[in-house]
Amino acid sequence: MRRRAFILLLGAAGALPARARQPTMPVVGYLGLESPETYTSRLAAFREGLAEAGFSEGRNVAIAFRWADGHYDRLSALAEELVRLPVSVLAAPGGAPVALAAKSATTVLPIVFEMGGDPVALGVVDSLSRPGGNLTGVSSLSVEVSRKRLEFLHEVLPGVGTLGVVANATSPTATSQLRSLQVAADTIGVGIRKLQASNEGELGAVFTHLPRQEVGGLVFTSDPYFANRSQALARLALRHRIPAITQSRDFPLAGGLMSYGGDFTQSHRNAGVYVGRILKGEKPADLPVQLVTKVELFINLQAAIELGVSLPPSLMISADQVIE
Repeated sequence: MRRRAFILLLGAAGALPARARQPTMPVVGYLGLESPETYTSRLAAFREGLAEAGFSEGRNVAIAFRWADGHYDRLSALAEELVRLPVSVLAAPGGAPVALAAKSATTVLPIVFEMGGDPVALGVVDSLSRPGGNLTGVSSLSVEVSRKRLEFLHEVLPGVGTLGVVANATSPTATSQLRSLQVAADTIGVGIRKLQASNEGELGAVFTHLPRQEVGGLVFTSDPYFANRSQALARLALRHRIPAITQSRDFPLAGGLMSYGGDFTQSHRNAGVYVGRILKGEKPADLPVQLVTKVELFINLQAAIELGVSLPPSLMISADQVIE
């Protein structure tokens, strides 16, 4: 190459915009079970975790979202779509269905999940301390405390002989939760009637077709489908005057009676931190699965008055928050 041409080539390279010379911004693929509107508080917590790890969306990281709008059967295709983009890390917060869909989409791309169940029992990771493979994440213990919800509602309704237990038949944790709830019911001497709801029609039918002469209250199993419909559940429970307990604090905050479950704000924030650490170079296999040990009991006093139920003083004292 002639000297003049070489100098011109160097000059042209120096004239390139600064943006063109910068390394490509990493992209996080976010697989969401619901919609951005439903996940507002969870997304805020996730972004807080990213910021704690040194990443801010739009500044030094981008996030590509794919939302299933509550349809579990769409998750696998959406996960595969994110993998093909490609992305640097696949975030799969929102429960076992999301984690399993992400796991089925790739064995190479790092995945950070967030769920309420036991990731070892579900086959997501090999162990909590040594996940192995390309997955790690956070579990909030919500599935494990489903039986405690039954006990709490029985305390509120000691004279009720049968309680309804609502499960999502499409959930991978439904069978184990129902088994645990049956054991708890036998222990405390209360009958349970198992009900199913995995779509809007079935959810409404749980309340409208409930045989009140048989079932005095409802216990909802841990499932993101129910947690993300807390406002609708609260409206239905008050309209039909049915005492109910769910996993999410959003239920009593929206006017429902009670909730008992893991702190999803903390679990989503921790998931964000793990995504940031992986972006910095750490490997999922070296990051133990975190357990969020904080479990919250929320009680809505006004709902109890409207439903005509008495709350035991011992339950009120043990509540993390009593909404008046």
